[in-house]
Amino acid sequence: MTGHQRPGPSPYDDNGRVSLFLAVALTGVLAIIGLAFDGAGQLRSTQRAQNLAAEAARSGGQSIDRARAIAGGSKEIDEGDARAAVRSYLAAAGVTSHSVTFPVVDGEKHIRVRVDVGYDRFLLGLFGFGNRVTVSGEATARTLTEGP
Repeated sequence: MTGHQRPGPSPYDDNGRVSLFLAVALTGVLAIIGLAFDGAGQLRSTQRAQNLAAEAARSGGQSIDRARAIAGGSKEIDEGDARAAVRSYLAAAGVTSHSVTFPVVDGEKHIRVRVDVGYDRFLLGLFGFGNRVTVSGEATARTLTEGP
């Protein structure tokens, strides 16, 4: 008898299946890395916005109405000077989007600054998320005075 082999599975029947699995798995791994990387970047941008808002509010809170204070009146935030101080501080930091309000709490004028900072995503944009996200920070300051 001649050496006939029975037809059976070939050692090459699974070609391509491992490559498909690796491609799908790699996509998932890249998505997880993207979430971690861009999530950390967005968190850093949020912290930066909070820090900028706090420092801008502090800067604006130092702008008191000098004429009233010198005349013996209350030491109150001068809104015009405070807005200018906030605008100057944030312009030096490269921030263009912000808002300033002056809420009155318990009869005392405060300054509240809200800052918007953008973050450019690197990896999540590849998976259908937006390429840019805007985060905000907000802080409030008031004048502190000693004595009457």
